[in-house]
Order: sequence, then structure tokens, then C-alpha cells
Amino acid sequence: MKEYWDNRYQDEGFIWGDKPSSTAQYATVLFLENHVQTVLVPGAGYGRNAKLLSDSFEVDAIELSPKAVLLARKMDNKTNYIEGSLFDLLPNDKKYNAIYCYDLLHLFTQLDRRRIIEACMGQLDRDGVYYFTCFSNEDAAFGIGEEIEENTFEYKKGKIAHFFNKEDLEDHFKNSEIIETGTINEYLEYSNRSTRVYKLRYIFGKKR
Repeated sequence: MKEYWDNRYQDEGFIWGDKPSSTAQYATVLFLENHVQTVLVPGAGYGRNAKLLSDSFEVDAIELSPKAVLLARKMDNKTNYIEGSLFDLLPNDKKYNAIYCYDLLHLFTQLDRRRIIEACMGQLDRDGVYYFTCFSNEDAAFGIGEEIEENTFEYKKGKIAHFFNKEDLEDHFKNSEIIETGTINEYLEYSNRSTRVYKLRYIFGKKR
């Protein structure tokens, strides 16, 4: 996975432009309502969402790809970018008021998805909140490629995606207090000027 993303960032740079996702804007509102001060962003890419969050919060961001981290540090000097694997870096002694995780969960098989959630929950303060996004089973790409687990497809060689339905997503977070779930249309303009609309699910909740 590291090689795949390094190559993409090397070839395409700011792949999805420099504007943050609308989900980062919504998460900011929710976090402010919950008096958040510190945020962890796992799988931060080149930082287009962490940059927005760092306008309101103290942000640490974890990213596997060294090339993405270089891009992020040039664009955003307020976020603390940490290079490395989420699985190697978490858990640690630092706790956060909130976690914002954008489109990371669906890149893994079930065992690792649950490992990611467990590791992230371990970084939250008592009553800390979280906001995760992921691919929806209502997205047009659902069902493309070889199915390697239920609703998980290898749609490119060496690259998988899991597509969540509502019940599946809630089951992944059943050990927390789920406050809100929903779907959104995510409009992306790529660095080559092509565009695409993704159907995403999001979940917002609180650590028990």
C-alpha cells in the first residue's frame, strides 16, 4: 500500500485538489459543539482536510506515504504530521478529544478495519468524539472487481475497497455511542481536471 500511494503522490501531487472535503467542514461544526480542542487525523494524505481542522484545533495527523507528508508540510504549517503506519504508531500515550478519519476504513479487509477502529478509540479521551467516512454500497463502483470478502472487492490489482451499508457501519462501531449516521455525495476534481462523484457514508459518535 505504501508503494502504491507514494507512486500516486509522486505522479499526481495534490490528487484531489487543495480544497477540504465537505465532511471536514461538517466535522468541524460537530467538534466545536462538543468543545473539542485536540484532533487526531489518521490517514491524512497530503493534508487538505487536516489543514482546515488546524484552523480551529490542535491537530496531529498520521500518514504512511513520505511523499504525501512532504506535500502536507508545504501546504500546512500548523498540523503536526507524523510519518508512518497507523498500526505501528497507535496506540500511544497521547489522548485526543476527537478523531477525524476520512476514507481510510474501506481500504482494508475486515480484520484490519476493526484493528483501526480499536486503535483510534484507544487514543480518545473519555467522552471523546469521532467522525469517520467510508465508501457506501450505493456508490456506482460497488461490485466492480473480484469479491474477496463480503462487499469487499479488488477493483484494481493490489487495491481493495469495502462498501458499507448502514447496518455494517454501525456494527463496526457497536462498542461506542453512535450519535449520527448518513450518506453524502462527495464531489472531487482531480489534478488532471477530471471529476467524479462518490457516494460516502459517515458516522459520528462518542467513546463509551
